[in-house]
Amino acid sequence: MVYYGMSPQWQFVSAFKQSPRREDDISIVTTAMNVTFTPGTSVVKELKLSYGGMGPTTVLAEATASKLVGRLWGEELLEVACSSLAEEMTLDPSAPGGMVTYRRTLTLSLFYKFYLTVLQKLAAEGVSVEALGSDRLSATELYHSETPTSVQLYQDVPEGQRREDVVGRPIMHLSALQQATGEAVYVDDIPLYQNELYVALVTSKRAHARILSIDSSEAQLMPGVEACLFADDVPGSNITGPAFLDETVLAQDTVTCVGHIIGVVVADTQLHAQRAARAVKVSYQDLSPLILTIQEAIAAQSFYQPIRTLQRGNLEEGFQLADHILEGEVHMGGQEHFYLETHVTLAVPGEDGEMELFVSTQSTAKTQSLVALALGVPASRVVVRVKRMGGGFGGKESRSTLLSTVVALSAQRLRRPVRCQLDRDQDMVATGGRHPFYARYKVGFQKSGKVLALDVSYYGNAGNSMDLSLSIMERALFHMENSYSIPHIRGRGFLCKTHLPSNTAFRGFGGPQGMLVTESWMSDVALELGLPAEKVRRVNLYQQGELTPYGQVLDRLTLDRCWDQCLQRSQYHQRREALDQYNSQNRWTKRGLAIIPTKFGISFTALFLNQAGALVHIYTDGSVLLTHGGTEMGQGLHTKMVQVASRVLGVASSQIHVSETSTSTVPNTSPTAASASSDLNGAAVKNACEVLRKRLDPYRTQNPKGSWEDWVKAAYFNRVNLSANGFYKTPDLGYDFETNSGRPFNYFSYGVACSEVEVDCLTGSHKNLHTTIVMDVGNSLNPAIDIGQVEGGFLQGVGLFTLEELRYSPQGALLTQGPGTYKIPAFGDIPSQLVVSLLRDAPNDKAVYSSKAVGEPPLFLAASVLLALKDAVVGARSEAGLSGPCRLDSPATPERVRLACQDRFTALCPPAEPGTFHPWDVRV
Repeated sequence: MVYYGMSPQWQFVSAFKQSPRREDDISIVTTAMNVTFTPGTSVVKELKLSYGGMGPTTVLAEATASKLVGRLWGEELLEVACSSLAEEMTLDPSAPGGMVTYRRTLTLSLFYKFYLTVLQKLAAEGVSVEALGSDRLSATELYHSETPTSVQLYQDVPEGQRREDVVGRPIMHLSALQQATGEAVYVDDIPLYQNELYVALVTSKRAHARILSIDSSEAQLMPGVEACLFADDVPGSNITGPAFLDETVLAQDTVTCVGHIIGVVVADTQLHAQRAARAVKVSYQDLSPLILTIQEAIAAQSFYQPIRTLQRGNLEEGFQLADHILEGEVHMGGQEHFYLETHVTLAVPGEDGEMELFVSTQSTAKTQSLVALALGVPASRVVVRVKRMGGGFGGKESRSTLLSTVVALSAQRLRRPVRCQLDRDQDMVATGGRHPFYARYKVGFQKSGKVLALDVSYYGNAGNSMDLSLSIMERALFHMENSYSIPHIRGRGFLCKTHLPSNTAFRGFGGPQGMLVTESWMSDVALELGLPAEKVRRVNLYQQGELTPYGQVLDRLTLDRCWDQCLQRSQYHQRREALDQYNSQNRWTKRGLAIIPTKFGISFTALFLNQAGALVHIYTDGSVLLTHGGTEMGQGLHTKMVQVASRVLGVASSQIHVSETSTSTVPNTSPTAASASSDLNGAAVKNACEVLRKRLDPYRTQNPKGSWEDWVKAAYFNRVNLSANGFYKTPDLGYDFETNSGRPFNYFSYGVACSEVEVDCLTGSHKNLHTTIVMDVGNSLNPAIDIGQVEGGFLQGVGLFTLEELRYSPQGALLTQGPGTYKIPAFGDIPSQLVVSLLRDAPNDKAVYSSKAVGEPPLFLAASVLLALKDAVVGARSEAGLSGPCRLDSPATPERVRLACQDRFTALCPPAEPGTFHPWDVRV
């Protein structure tokens, strides 16, 4: 144990740390500073300045310290210190960790915090020093986390609804207790089979290369190894892919991304398999070109086909009528799914080519078909079973087949059960995430803020295969106007073919990317005109009966109600007045406020996917077994389906059980995605239960005082079929991009969010002070689950727009592997005040029991936090005499926020000229 004494009277010590996330995170730059003064004066006697994160080890700013000794602690000293630190605390532009300009700026900013802190302490000791203005005091305040408070508001069920009718009631998730206690069974919780084997992947270390040779001889001799399998060992087709057959089960001849699966090692244990996989030697010959970033793809014209265009009105006329024209660009980074349960498959071979798969997947049918294709057997021989997933978020819609096919291949080859669950780093490297987007836009608008014309081009980084990228880009185009009526509009979508792991579905499916671009230029229109952003947004909001760019009429529009309620519940105008006063009194902390809408189309944009099936059995004891095509990933789908069945059958929900989702009970299912699963499967469950209800009605009539069990037994003894399948397809859908005609969506979910933040302009860190959300979910099937989806989606969006950043090396390797370097939101990122309100009296006649989808629509509302940060940045820039539009890309990390708040410290640390160095990482 080490004891530290109190500092002498004239010695002052401070330490500062800046990290990507406030909680549980390693620092970007950290510093400890120690100054001693000549007693009774402000003359520096001794000074020590140490920095971490500015070199491989802790660095002392000795040259700067020596220049300051003997000087008075005042403005002149500060000027000398900053200039000297800018010269002394240099970093090579290629330094590991990147963020070089930010790190250099932090050395000055953190010293300034120390300077102000010491100035306060000297004044408190009675020393005559420069007066510290009240506007600078906030720079010295220490961060204190606040306990979040929340309010949830929803509409109660109608008066007179039977107690047994649980539709619309906030009942608990059916698996909540098992999940809380650890009793819920996931794939890797299934007990080991007696002769089970384990698979480890052999993946590419190069992003674009020819495979010259593969040497597995050493691996095959290692303990426990049963087999090493490569492309030639695939018995069926080695060509695979969820939407386009443009991928391989195992790489053959060439690899097109780091993480490309080359082969597998099958051994008796996970440790043995992984150890042997590392012993497989692959020789490569690098190929050109190596394309990683969107900008590189644009330069090389490396695009997948088709290039989509969506246009309405007359662009030339629109721009001619405009008073102002604004052009700009914005970049939005990707996002890792970071589900708690990584990809996992357990394959159990049977007789006659049968294969039973326990998989963590959102798409049982696609897993079944691609495994059958790889094994060379009919799909009827493959059964895929899903009990539940530990999160999906779109990441298990298509990319789960990467693992399932090779595990099934291993099980078939060795005729033994085989399992594999990816480690977090390998999962992140191999399976892709949300598409990074880059957009160029040109917008024409009037002095009032009314937008007349928009021309926007989207570029999405698709990666090394198409996967679902075309549908994702189409949805981005469908949401390019967000919630605003723009008479003359054109959007074009380019899918960039790069040497990254194929990017894929992620909650929102292109919608957030499309809408963020809209809100970026919308805020810049307000800045250009000097008008309040909320007024510019309000004047452009859709009205009832208007047409979207794809010609769909907006009926039952609730945008205006959501907007007005959010303004009122958030006390927007009072907050704005208080914020303006706060910003006028504080130089180094600024608050920002933003309110934004969302309009999210509900349906799969691929017409054939808008269908669902269900199968319901009633047993003679009255219990009900329900199965449907949707999978449970924590979102509460099974709970809602039980509620629907309970209402139709008129039986207590406790008598209904959902065991699993399986291709052997409901075939040809659509993925659990697009926020449409409650609509589709709910309608199918309702259909099946209505069939059974009709079969039981005669026995209810014959014995009106009887019980459910009495009616079931009577029907059984009368040889009535107590099993029924249900089916549903969404009516009146279909859209053609060539003619820009049709109806792509069944209906729209609407919402509005208002967020307030406080930014430390010296570090770029921020606090989420307040968020109010008003969400239209129709007549909620389950308010508890729906509010949970709104809150969870919003926080995942907070990560997307302000925190989570994927970094790749110039050679295509993912540098942010795992929670040590990739940061998802923590408790401190929850707004201190969070109010969620479900819109009242807004029934939706297009979905089961007048409900609406809720999974994806709330996520984009977190962009209100990014735009509130931009509002705060504008306040900081005004202190430096800067005005007008400014660019703030997503995610708005502390680095981006700090560098956007330009001041005398950032001016001393200019970035290196591009092309004069090899960067540590590249923005893809």
